[in-house]
Amino acid sequence: MRSSSWHDLALYLIARHAGATTAQAAARFFAFQWHLVGLAPYAIFVPRTDHGDALIADVQQWIATCLSIATPVEEMRERSGLPARTFVRRFAGATDHAPIENVQRMRVEEAKRRLERTDAAIERIAWAVGYEDPAAFRRLFRRIAGLTPGEYRRRFRVPAYAQPPDGRP
Repeated sequence: MRSSSWHDLALYLIARHAGATTAQAAARFFAFQWHLVGLAPYAIFVPRTDHGDALIADVQQWIATCLSIATPVEEMRERSGLPARTFVRRFAGATDHAPIENVQRMRVEEAKRRLERTDAAIERIAWAVGYEDPAAFRRLFRRIAGLTPGEYRRRFRVPAYAQPPDGRP
């Protein structure tokens, strides 16, 4: 059963003021689920684009269509025409994220969509979003989403009855 963040708040307050045993009893009575991973799996990364830096916006638009390239930050820097340190500083100043962090989060978002909507193997999804090493992808996915790719798929998979009849994701 999926529940809302208010369940976590209610259980936290009960535990804090009435004790863990009472909180557990309330969880059982109301069929609440403790969310130990927090809201990270629900969070969607949307890169900041309202920064007013046209050069960085151009690079952001470009990388959104080229996530699977092998050296994304270097390609972004070359596209910008800026020296490496200047590019990193300017990108981070405009977006509040380092270029590599931006790319990683965008790749994980694409992987989430694929995990929700397809039956593709995790290794294939990792490769499609730019990771040759599935183990590295799994570690990164867990760090960002709070769940392994397999756990994410089990929790957020679009049920078969809700899939389009033509099988498109």
